[in-house]
Amino acid sequence: MGGILFNEIVFGPIKSRRLGISLGINLLPTDSKYCTFNCVYCECGWNRKAEGKPILPTRKQVAEALENKLSLYADVADEEKPNSITYAGNGEPTIHPEFSGIVEDTVRLRNKYLPEAKITVLSNATLIKREEIFDALSMVDNNVLKLDAGTEEMCRRINQPGDSFDFNRMLFLLKKFHGNCIVQTLFLKGSYNGREIDNTTDEEVELWLELLKEIKPKSVMIYPIDRETPAHDLEKIDQATLEAIAKRVESLGIKALVYA
Repeated sequence: MGGILFNEIVFGPIKSRRLGISLGINLLPTDSKYCTFNCVYCECGWNRKAEGKPILPTRKQVAEALENKLSLYADVADEEKPNSITYAGNGEPTIHPEFSGIVEDTVRLRNKYLPEAKITVLSNATLIKREEIFDALSMVDNNVLKLDAGTEEMCRRINQPGDSFDFNRMLFLLKKFHGNCIVQTLFLKGSYNGREIDNTTDEEVELWLELLKEIKPKSVMIYPIDRETPAHDLEKIDQATLEAIAKRVESLGIKALVYA
């Protein structure tokens, strides 16, 4: 499966089940996914094979593309303007070597052309160990960070991180945001490479909730598989199960949003 890939730096706007009208930004290659995770459920498919250096847009190219797009909204009715300028695209946006400078440019351009819009970054949190990435994420309105499991073992089964991934270090740094983040979690069941995958068990959910207590995010986004996945033996979780998990999050005093 090739997956769904974006072939522009700035794409959309699209209607997002989580963010309303979202103007997307892709800092990654247009021909393949480029990510520090290789999630079994990713709609972009599997990671690119190591065939030469990936081609990424420059900071200048991103700023020019974004300004060209944002300038079009000067005379557009408010209800048709994007609610969010969202860094997502074909993998992990913070992997871009100029990410922190690009965020600074985005804040400036948002303030000039679309001041009501939020700046959102959808990240897997693997690179928050870099100070400049941590600081850049602290600048945006919606710092949305992935936490798909309550245990390192289940995280590795679902997200398939690289060898340098340190689960405990990531958790430590998530807590360092002091609540200035949103946790996003995709729940699923199935198997891959002969190993069972299920982050909906009582044990997994309870351990995940314990982590949320420590991270204290602004809110938690809960959602199931929505599109075709690169691993085929996966099951979409029903809304009732997701709502039950959300109630357990709410009992901690943390807002939970279900996108089924």
